[in-house]
Amino acid sequence: MARSRLPSGFRFPLPGSALLAAWRAGYGLAELKRDLLAGLTIGIVAVPLSMALAIATGVPPQHGLYTAIVAGAIIALTGGSRFNISGPTAAFVVILFPIVASHGLGGLLIATLMAGLILVALGLARLGNLIQFVPYPVVLGFTAGIAVVIALLQLPDFLGLDGVELGDSTLHNLAAIVRAAPGVAPADLGIGLITLATLILWPRLKLPVPAPLVGLAVGTLVALAATWWGMEVETIASRFSWEYQGQSGSGIPPFAPGLVLPWRLPGPDGLPLTVDFALIRELLGPALAIAMLAAIESLLCAVVADGLTRTRHDPNAELIGQGLGNIAAPFFGGITATAALARTATNVRSGAFSPLAAVIHALVVLLAVVALAGVLALVPMAALAALLFIIAWNMSEARHFMHTLKSAPGSDVAILVICFLLTVVFDMVLAVAVGIGLAAALFIRRMAHLTHARRLEPGLDEESRDLPRQVALYDINGPLFFGAAEKAVSSLRVVDPDVRVVMLDMRDVPSLDATAIVALQSLVEELSARQVGLIFIGMPARMVLKLKRAGVKRQAGHLAAVRQPAQARRLAEQWLAAPAA
Repeated sequence: MARSRLPSGFRFPLPGSALLAAWRAGYGLAELKRDLLAGLTIGIVAVPLSMALAIATGVPPQHGLYTAIVAGAIIALTGGSRFNISGPTAAFVVILFPIVASHGLGGLLIATLMAGLILVALGLARLGNLIQFVPYPVVLGFTAGIAVVIALLQLPDFLGLDGVELGDSTLHNLAAIVRAAPGVAPADLGIGLITLATLILWPRLKLPVPAPLVGLAVGTLVALAATWWGMEVETIASRFSWEYQGQSGSGIPPFAPGLVLPWRLPGPDGLPLTVDFALIRELLGPALAIAMLAAIESLLCAVVADGLTRTRHDPNAELIGQGLGNIAAPFFGGITATAALARTATNVRSGAFSPLAAVIHALVVLLAVVALAGVLALVPMAALAALLFIIAWNMSEARHFMHTLKSAPGSDVAILVICFLLTVVFDMVLAVAVGIGLAAALFIRRMAHLTHARRLEPGLDEESRDLPRQVALYDINGPLFFGAAEKAVSSLRVVDPDVRVVMLDMRDVPSLDATAIVALQSLVEELSARQVGLIFIGMPARMVLKLKRAGVKRQAGHLAAVRQPAQARRLAEQWLAAPAA
């Protein structure tokens, strides 16, 4: 029995290639110190961000922290980028929030697990260059749309509105917020504004303390003062409660993440889910969306990190690492994770050398959960909403968005606007699908315009000089594919009645698809019926083989394929002389 062989040069992606690359670059005490300082900095930043993003997703804040701890460490150790910092990210809010609303926390964790399996499959299939096929206007459009949706979802907490039931419809959420607007709570609004001002102004001082930490600290102090004055302020402790092994409390449980079965966690009705084919089918679409966005964001983040550090990542290993992290995190209560651009850039600026910086960041978050859960519970919801406003603004890339609107071609502007509106009004999955479809259609249209066939007139073109009157030479330029083949071949059907031989110069045709083969086959049959010979010039052997398989074979005196124009000229003269002989 013959054994299957892998293609020559094929190799499976190596999980943990980034860690291995850092070790080969030389790792010592100096590099460890750099990783320790960077990991400490990123860990401090990740604590408030992880809580805020989990709450924005619709789950208790500890699940965001568990994501940074478990997925952050696993992805760092098994991924392909030395500097990526993974955890909950803002881009996923618009995908995960509807999943939580429809399937609860348990459904979200199962969808995350499924997405992790898809990411591993993508990495093993060596599809790490996936990001090259997503046009920039599509990425910019849906990220700006996501930013708008995130900001809208934070308005109730920022304004202190009660009774606002948010769903997966942006228009419905906007209407609900407008209806509840008269119930603005002055204390929450004041805390939100003070936190927002701190987050904006603090970076201008250029001090080493991270702005999110300072902003939430200021917001928490203001909330404590407001509570002392008798005002009601909603905090993490007042909104969330927990139960664990017979113990209960408010805020965040002061324990390390423990092993759980995702399907045993509550669904939308508060009861454990029943895993069956129907549930898997419902979650397959969201899981594919999660995997697609995770691949795009992680690979974009790795490319940016490479640009900052002049290193190279392994995209396939990065996809496998992201997949393994998202497979493991749900079993510890973690939600979807991917590389975070802001945290990765901060990691690079903090002097990180290897993926150990990300592992140290995960340990810092773990220490915060165990030792500072009581303090974290005092953070006001309005302050977290203000932090998410800043995240949404940075994510929107408003300057690039406006610059693209002003300077890009009209077709790219249309794709950008359509992706943005579809993300805001409907969802990101539809926006990306439509955006890529439109971009592909426009690309096909542009390529079709580049493909043409023209007759080389005797006396006007060097190659057609001194050709017999009964011979016509046509030059075809560009790929012959479904968008261009019929247009190019149709121009060959208008042949002078005196012409007995047609020569097609195919040296500038790089590719030939099934539609082009059918069109050429039809042309051969039509010319043969009119007793007109056809000679292909310079057609690569692989194209000749394709035509042969389709039934287009050489016929003495009627159909042939040669390499050079001189050979075609001699063969045409022989065909013309054959009847007289």
